Amino acid sequence: MRFRNRSACWLFIALLFALLPATATSQENPWEKENANWREAHRADLLKPDGWLSLAGLEWLQSGDNSVGSAPDNKIHLVSGPAHLAVLHLEGETVTLNPPARGFPPDFLVAGTPAKPQALRAEANKDKVSLHLTIGTLNMYVIRREARFALRIKDSHSPALTGFHGLKWYEPDIAFRVIARWIPYSPHKTITLATLVGTSYDQPVPGVAEFKLAGMTFRLEPVLEDPAVAKLFFILRDKTSATTTYGACRFLYTGFPTNGLDKPGELVLDFNRLENPPCAYTPYSTCPLPPAGNRLPIPLPVGEQRYHN
Repeated sequence: MRFRNRSACWLFIALLFALLPATATSQENPWEKENANWREAHRADLLKPDGWLSLAGLEWLQSGDNSVGSAPDNKIHLVSGPAHLAVLHLEGETVTLNPPARGFPPDFLVAGTPAKPQALRAEANKDKVSLHLTIGTLNMYVIRREARFALRIKDSHSPALTGFHGLKWYEPDIAFRVIARWIPYSPHKTITLATLVGTSYDQPVPGVAEFKLAGMTFRLEPVLEDPAVAKLFFILRDKTSATTTYGACRFLYTGFPTNGLDKPGELVLDFNRLENPPCAYTPYSTCPLPPAGNRLPIPLPVGEQRYHN
């Protein structure tokens, strides 16, 4: 009886140890799970009907009338929609929406209401304030880059959306998740960012993130796109830009440092969350280029790889 109980005990212990590795491997590391969730959210954002993959055109406005429609006699030619949709009149720093000769189409909306003649707000590098012009699958709005104005055209049936072929990533590596020392600037400094379309614009830089990687110390400066949003925007390039990642740059968004922007603190830089800029997917975007100090002399073989070979 004693021997039988001892055998049962050893059998129970063996079964327990056999189950432990399976249980351990079935539990995903919290950091790995967060990283996987972030990747899926990034993919979902791109695939939204009005996401970056929906970009189907970027037409720079000329002074005077700029007719818009699918007919060949328009200055701005749409691949679909009414033959004559509207006329955008540019005079100085004002863009006015006017009807074509036969009036606005009845299903043409401005900010969700039937179109009517009106001025279209456009502020430099603040696209979120622009009124959206929608009809069918098209979603358009006027943007401003320095003294230039353009009509940005999105299409929920764009070739980039219908032809989406998935994103490519490096394997996650927690060694590229670093804790940086946040050094605030008082007062905040301003830098001028160049863009891929030849324009430039100024952005505030609240401080610098100093960190160690590969036995060396580096500094990266983020810009503050919107003071009302607790998010820092790093535009950077590294040695992989010449081979496996997008050549111009990659983006990294983070939260605020532990003690806010104006006090020394710490800031998490997880380079596994490096993402491609919109211009990596479409030629119709106006992406900023990294400032000189954000061009690292080492490779960062993590995050998103090139979308187009």
